[in-house]
Amino acid sequence: MTRYDSSFREPPWVMGSPKEVMDWMDASHPRKKDEDKHRHDKQFLKNLHIKFDFDVKRTEVDPSSFLSKIIQGKMVEEDFELLPTTELILRGLAKAKFRNTAKIVVDKKILYNHPEKKSDLRKTIDDIGEFSSEISKGKNVEITAVLADVEKCTAIIKINKIHSKKEHSVDIQMRGEIRKGIYHTFLNYLNEKIGLREKF
Repeated sequence: MTRYDSSFREPPWVMGSPKEVMDWMDASHPRKKDEDKHRHDKQFLKNLHIKFDFDVKRTEVDPSSFLSKIIQGKMVEEDFELLPTTELILRGLAKAKFRNTAKIVVDKKILYNHPEKKSDLRKTIDDIGEFSSEISKGKNVEITAVLADVEKCTAIIKINKIHSKKEHSVDIQMRGEIRKGIYHTFLNYLNEKIGLREKF
């Protein structure tokens, strides 16, 4: 409240109640936890490579060929549905402020490729039904998403239903800079919705 129509906030003892005194003190001297929150938002992580597994049942499967048995070794199949998992990961990316789905690849077949589009990630989530049969039958999905906010970051996410024992269910490469808070929002969302077993 000011007497002279200025933007400068007067101390409440000029005119005001005890609540206004506290409001003025908070506005004039931010609390330490608010400062810490802003400091955390300004921390950046660069060129992340994260691998983890879902907390689901795993079954050993035979490799598709003798050559893949030599190259990849023992294979495992994880007990999760690829379509809802893909949708949840897309939602996690949207929650973490990624706006553009640049590419979706299932078993090395490109289903969606629009790197030049802006703000289409939410539409991709709404239209995921277009790709439902291909994703449901697939063994691996690769999503490329772009974060173009304060920082520039491209996330390449590989979801593997069937993979070698040396690999993981999910392999994420984030190329560029991402705020620490955004990164944790994404991982916390996945952990809450799907459940993660190992983090690297």
